[in-house]
Amino acid sequence: MSACPQGEVGRIIETPACVAEGAAWLAAECPRMAHALEACGEVPLRLRSDGFPALLNAIVSQQVSVASAAAIWGRVEAAGFGDPAQVRDASDDELRVCGLSRPKARYARALAEARIDYAALRSTPDEAVIATLTQVPGIGRWTAEVYAIFSLGRADVFAPNDLALQESARMLYGLPERPTEKALREMALAWSPWRAVAARLLWAYFRVEKNREGIS
Repeated sequence: MSACPQGEVGRIIETPACVAEGAAWLAAECPRMAHALEACGEVPLRLRSDGFPALLNAIVSQQVSVASAAAIWGRVEAAGFGDPAQVRDASDDELRVCGLSRPKARYARALAEARIDYAALRSTPDEAVIATLTQVPGIGRWTAEVYAIFSLGRADVFAPNDLALQESARMLYGLPERPTEKALREMALAWSPWRAVAARLLWAYFRVEKNREGIS
């Protein structure tokens, strides 16, 4: 019996067993994925909570270092801005004192005012989730796809505009150059119905290869 049964919106990844099932399928289908799995070992689950805070955190993290994003997010949470009502009531100065740039303060307010039904997204088809989220200023397709992968557990969503995924695919498949978003999206069709597990595996492989480069 599958560890990751099919639901109304496809497979939902909830446990490490589900990731392992997808990784085993990928390794059986593709020798290079088998190589990546051998290099990485266990593929991490990396699930996150869903809802307003998860998307606001994604906006906060855009185009800043991991350390800076964590520091800013700590101030945002401490100010109570994980609550959309608090963001709607806040002034621009109150948002910016947390470390949000002027555009990010505007995006935070737009997200709060969008009043997305996050619970409903859990049973919404993948492309409709992405369409709903990308209507909000500051949320592009990459952010929406990452939210679907990690906050909603969608098993067959991929994020081909991710630079680490592009570089990992280049290294794993011995490509002459990093694939474009379009090219990687086409490559990922072969990894369906486990594209989100392929993404996890490629991210893990990227870290393994970069660590190896650092040692050599």
